[in-house]
Amino acid sequence: MTDPIFIERDGHRTWLKWHRARRRSGDPAFTGARILEGMRLGASVEVDLVVHGDRGFAVLHDLTADRGTTGTGRIAELSAAQLRSFKLRDQNGTALEEYVMLLEDLCALLAQGGLHPDALLQLDYKEDWGVLDEAALATFQQAVGPVARHMILSSGDAESVRLLTKDVPGIRIGYDPCHDGALERLAQTRNFAGFVRDAVAASPNAEMIYLAYPMVLEAHRLGFDIVAAFHTHGRRIDAYTINKVDALSQPKIEALLALKVDQITTDDPEELKALVG
Repeated sequence: MTDPIFIERDGHRTWLKWHRARRRSGDPAFTGARILEGMRLGASVEVDLVVHGDRGFAVLHDLTADRGTTGTGRIAELSAAQLRSFKLRDQNGTALEEYVMLLEDLCALLAQGGLHPDALLQLDYKEDWGVLDEAALATFQQAVGPVARHMILSSGDAESVRLLTKDVPGIRIGYDPCHDGALERLAQTRNFAGFVRDAVAASPNAEMIYLAYPMVLEAHRLGFDIVAAFHTHGRRIDAYTINKVDALSQPKIEALLALKVDQITTDDPEELKALVG
């Protein structure tokens, strides 16, 4: 089977991003083995970051440990040692023999080497700038610095991205403008051109813009090619998230490919590649 890295269609390459480091739908999230596999194959891989009590970052999606790990409590109140003692849970809630990673653990894993030159790890920061103090910024800088050329930092909060990346040479920048009621306002105004303009202004150094795929398709239905509009500003587009790949989602995937999105986020890159690649 061809590795699920990208799809070539009509001269355009669309990367398949391994959402929460999943290669296929049954994979648990954020396991070191899958992250390293994807990075050595040259894939686009995504993990989430939240701030923990010792002012570093846990590789987790939720602000509490209860759902994704064998631990409990708010991540902001848990120490690095506590988090490292928690095991990850799979999608059925079963405990794995894989422990929660901190950002420095993840970066040490990547520093083992053997990474494909095209591999890109998206660090999706899930909070806002208000929880970032000097200690957290220093932890981020120290951990990411040695492997920054393989990373892109994203967030729905542009100021967080600016603060975290300003002292990390080589790291790439992404921005998700689909938060804080933006999609609800857009559904009312249908001012897609204004949405593009505001997103570019909010994060002027972002190279990748992350857009909820239903909005991309709705804009197209209403006669506005939002992908092309961002492309004119030199931005690439990630359309997220195709959770289930099947006959129902296939027309949506085909439409996104026809619009020449630069990346599709999915929980099942392997099946997506098999279905349309």
